[in-house]
Formats: sequence, C-alpha cells, structure tokens
Amino acid sequence: MAEAILVVESPRDWRAAESPARVVAADDYLTDPAYATGAFHVINLCRSVRYQSTGYYCSLLAEARGHRVIPSVATIQDLSRKALYGYEIPALSALLDKLPVDRRVALPRQLHILFGQTTVPGFEELARQAFGAFPAPLLELEISSDRRLAVTALRSLAPRALTDGEHEDLPTALSAYMARGRRSRRRRDFRFDVAILVDPAEAQPPSDRGALRRFASVGRELGLDVEFIGARDFGRLAEFDALFIRETTRLGHHTYRFARRAEQLGLVVIDDPRSILRCTNKVYLAELLAANRIPAPRTAIFGEREITRLPDMLGFPMVLKAPEGAFSKGVFKVDNTGELAKRAAELLDESELALAQEFVPTEFDWRVGVLNRQALYVCQYEMAAAHWQIVKHESDGKFQEGGFRTLGVEAAPADVVRTAVKAANLIGDGLYGVDLKQTAQGLRLIEINDNPSIDRDVEDAVLGNELYRRIMAEFLRRLESRGQRRRPTP
Repeated sequence: MAEAILVVESPRDWRAAESPARVVAADDYLTDPAYATGAFHVINLCRSVRYQSTGYYCSLLAEARGHRVIPSVATIQDLSRKALYGYEIPALSALLDKLPVDRRVALPRQLHILFGQTTVPGFEELARQAFGAFPAPLLELEISSDRRLAVTALRSLAPRALTDGEHEDLPTALSAYMARGRRSRRRRDFRFDVAILVDPAEAQPPSDRGALRRFASVGRELGLDVEFIGARDFGRLAEFDALFIRETTRLGHHTYRFARRAEQLGLVVIDDPRSILRCTNKVYLAELLAANRIPAPRTAIFGEREITRLPDMLGFPMVLKAPEGAFSKGVFKVDNTGELAKRAAELLDESELALAQEFVPTEFDWRVGVLNRQALYVCQYEMAAAHWQIVKHESDGKFQEGGFRTLGVEAAPADVVRTAVKAANLIGDGLYGVDLKQTAQGLRLIEINDNPSIDRDVEDAVLGNELYRRIMAEFLRRLESRGQRRRPTP
C-alpha cells in the first residue's frame, strides 16, 4: 500500500496540529533517495506549481517515479491558461443557474475548494465537479454576477491564501479525499486497473449488460481489475491505468472530456479523443474518404447557400445527415424540395454545415469491427421492418432494429474486410465499426464509428468469449508495451 505524504515548501504551510498524512519538505522529496523508490501518494501543497517551480518539479518527479500525485502535471498545465481550462467553464457555470434564490443573494466572488469540498452552503456540487475536472488540492473559482451567474476563472490556490477557518477544515477535507481514494479490492493479484465508462440509463448503449459482464470477467482472467464507472467519477481517473468507454461518445460531452483527461494522465484509452473527434463528425469523414479515394455514396457538404443545388447534384430521394449522430439518429431521407428545405433548415440551425448523400437502398449494411488495424468481427445489419435504416426511431423515443447475421472474418467477402480496415486505419489504431453497403456498382463506405456496438449474442455470435478476450488483451498489450507499472493506491 502506498504511503500518503503531504509535500510542503515550509512546515508553516501546514498549520493544523495533526495531519492524516506525513508532512514532508519539498526539498527532501526532490533530493532524498528515500523518496526515489517505494510507493507514495504525493499530495503536493507547495506554494506555487507554476512551470519550473519547486511545486511543478514535485509533481513532475512524482510522475517519473511512478507515484500517484495530486495535482498531476496535466492538471497544472490545464490550470495555467484559460484557453486550456475554459472548455469546462460552461458546465460549471450551468450549476450556478440551479442555485436557489436565497443562495444567489450571498454569492461569493471567490469560492475556495479544499479537496473537492467547500464550506459555503449550496455550492457543494459546484466544488465537487470543479475538483473532478481539475483535481488539485486547493482551487479558487472566480464567480461573476454581472449579466448572469458564471464561473469566470479557475486557479490553483496556495496554502497561504486560505483563511484561518479553512486551515482548520483542511485536515478533514484531506481525510475525506484520502478515504475516497481507497478502492476496495476483491483480490490483490491484479496487474492493472481498468475503468469502463458506462451509463446504465442509456437507451441504446454500445454494449448491453451481458457484454459488459463478459468484458469484466475476461479482463479479470487476464489480470485486469475492471471497475465500471460513471459520469460522476471524473475525478477518479488517476486511480486507473486504462479507460474503456462503453457509453455513446459525443464532442461537448463528458465522454470526450473523460477520454481527453485520461490521455493527459497517461492512461491507455479506447476510444481515444482523436478518434472521437474524427469519427463523430460526418463532414470530416466525408472529406477524409474522398481525399483517400475510398468509394462512398455521392456526397455534398452544404450550408444555406448550397441547399437549392442539392437536387441537381444528388437527385431524390437523398439522405441528409447532421455532422454528429449515432445509431441512425440525425439522419433523414427526403423525397422532394419541400422536405429538403424543412430538414436542411433544422440541421443548419445546429451547425454551419451538414451533409447530403445520394440514397443507396440495400437490404443490409455490412459492419466490420476493427481493432488495432485488424478486422475483429463482421456483421450484416438488416434494415428495420418497413424502414430504410437499420434502426427506426419513433417519435415517442422508442426504436425498432432490424435483424442481423454475424460472420467470421475469414468467411466475409475479402473486399469488404479490406476496404473497412483501410478506412479504419485512416482514423487510428483503436476500436472502430466500419459500415459499408454492397451495390451493383461496388462497395460504398457509409461511415466509420468509434465506440462500435458490441452486444451479447450479436457481434460475439461467432467468436464468443474470444471477442472480449481479444479486446481486453489489447489493453494488456498496450499497458505492457509502455512498461507501465501498476499504479499504487493510497
């Protein structure tokens, strides 16, 4: 078990009579060989963590030594400039809108957060989420009420900036943080910790419960301690060695923030943020396929001025697509100029650009799963009954899916597999689902999906448990190839 140590530049920076962690001088931590080896959980309370300061080097060397540390270098960098932390401000500001009126009257201009806690009533959730996004021992949030309630700035706070009362509260906050970090273990013989991000309430998750249980079971057989986490566990990412996202990914969504943060922390990540960024935008994919001469339906990227040209370019019916969408959502078939004008206006209300494609009717879509540049599984997804897509979404939120047929990779048409792998390799070396249509004119690639569906008795119908084993073994391979040591627990 790792020993928690509280690193300070001066003993006077820790005013409490007692500490839940041993207090160590920063100079000793940096230079004493006793701290170069062994397992430590470093709580960096140095006066400054600016670039090349003593505090910065404490976090930097802690990571080099394989110690768990708060704040991480990635967090220090994120908090150094608003351009880096600004992406979290809208989500934090939205929490202020939920405050009751009586709390808004006594609104603090600066909110101090101690290990994710605050003593200001009503601001507990804001403190928790700010700490989850930027795990630093002490944070200060600036709050403005000029036009609307908003968080305007975040920064790491020095111990000297705390009030006497906050210094008294600090040991309790630290104890609570350390208690949260102690993950209970079923066994002690796991090599690495893997988090699987899921949303139990999601209507169409990438993996159903049966598949998730298999991922966990096979992972543990391989020596991976698998734990399912949710959106509220953002602040716990540093506890893990790898992150597997099994929740539908979107930009501007916590799934992307999880992927980005995990990558910054040095975790193995599937789906990695670059894959999410590339796959979720159909405009990008259209340009990528065209630039690499991969056959696709005739496609036009359009804005408001191009709408009237689309009938001559593509004819009717045609398919309109939102730049972002999953599971057949945000995709519309239009049969005439009236429907085109209506749907195009809806899409362009949300984005400056959208996508139009020729309509390519087929009885089924090919889906090829690709992992680390190799084909993993092949399925035929049939169209939903009396519908032109594999999923038919109803206005009440319900949906119908077509049937399926799963094939072994070796039993699938070679050109289908070859085209899918070539396309997926343009994105990266992660886990992808490539959709294609077989037409009289040849194959047409529809899209490349990060976060592809893997459900019990569907995608695994041929390989069975071997499908899950190959995916979890890829996590193990990547962890081992990094020479990564198992993260110590506090």
